[in-house]
Amino acid sequence: MDYAAQLESAIDRLHEEGRYRTFIDIERHRGDFPHATWTRPDGTQHDVTVWCGNDYIGMGQHPVVLDAMHEAIDASGAGSGGTRNISGTTVFHKRLEAELADLHGKESALLFTSAYIANDATLSTLPKLFPGLIIYSDALNHASMIEGVRRNGGAKRIFRHNDLDHLRELLQADDPAAPKLIAFESVYSMDGDFGPIEAICDLADEFGALTYIDEVHAVGMYGPRGAGIAERDRLMHRLDIINGTLAKAYGVMGGYIAASHKMCDAIRSYAPGFIFTTSLPPSVAAGAAASVAFLKRAPELREKHQEQAKILKTRLKALGLPFIDHGSHIVPVIVGNPVHTKMLSDMLLYDFGIYVQPINFPTVPRGTERLRFTPSPVHSPKDMDRLIGALDSLWAHCALNRAELAG
Repeated sequence: MDYAAQLESAIDRLHEEGRYRTFIDIERHRGDFPHATWTRPDGTQHDVTVWCGNDYIGMGQHPVVLDAMHEAIDASGAGSGGTRNISGTTVFHKRLEAELADLHGKESALLFTSAYIANDATLSTLPKLFPGLIIYSDALNHASMIEGVRRNGGAKRIFRHNDLDHLRELLQADDPAAPKLIAFESVYSMDGDFGPIEAICDLADEFGALTYIDEVHAVGMYGPRGAGIAERDRLMHRLDIINGTLAKAYGVMGGYIAASHKMCDAIRSYAPGFIFTTSLPPSVAAGAAASVAFLKRAPELREKHQEQAKILKTRLKALGLPFIDHGSHIVPVIVGNPVHTKMLSDMLLYDFGIYVQPINFPTVPRGTERLRFTPSPVHSPKDMDRLIGALDSLWAHCALNRAELAG
């Protein structure tokens, strides 16, 4: 086999479909986010405003976080030096897990190197702990949840997105004595819609199932202390396992689960994705702990974040642009064609200094390709004006349809 030719063919297919992804080389500047410096392919540098970042509230630049990280580096050096079981557990890791357990009102929390790994490792391990486990997974769950369910070797059922009737049908069709778990999200990141948490918990109670919720796009941003949608809706006590990230609203990196002490103890003891992975650097754990603690006491940042999203959606609606609005902070503008989406993204970047990454298949279904905007408290009115002006100009220039809103 000509391996090089096969690789070239695979990459060419992505180019032909308009789905080839390119890295945008940006340098963030302390204290000036969301503004950054973009290095073009020709080596020249240009100022850009980032509109697609996951540092939703700007905590990656916050002095509280940076100071904590500097102090940890001065105290402990760079890396952790090993896995959690072999020299890689420090006071910073334990402090962070205590903050997370307190955040979600759970007995324990378990730290992973990313929320992807936390989902994959936990969901793939649960059938070892509950033989015969059936996992009921929402059709639009994140790739990390899908992968964990796929790899676990147990039974799985996929229910149509947010379709409670379909979920009930699947639950009713299975052995009442079989262990069960329902896995879903609180905020689905591509459309920005919410999972029906209370109704799913009701079904779980009725059929004796555990509940597993991914709050990745909600922690830090919803609820009185930033614990997510479940806290906002006063439902945390009804959820058995809560997954979250430290790489979005908390501005650092890492992921975790929060659950009972026995659940966290069993996962840490059986999950290869936890056992055999070097732990996060102490500085990262320290920065994350500082961020979590700070946001527990900063509801004004969450309010400003929601206000910015509402302003952007109001202005997009005034332009007649097709965006989806489910009431969350995520603002997807639907283009519906991968080539046009990439073209708009490039024109925004090259002509206006606005960076928003195109979202194409397989991240979203074909025909729903989009530009996904994530407004934050640190975007200024001037930034907003520039974005709206650019979109108005480009939509007319590209002769794209404004007639029907997507949401």
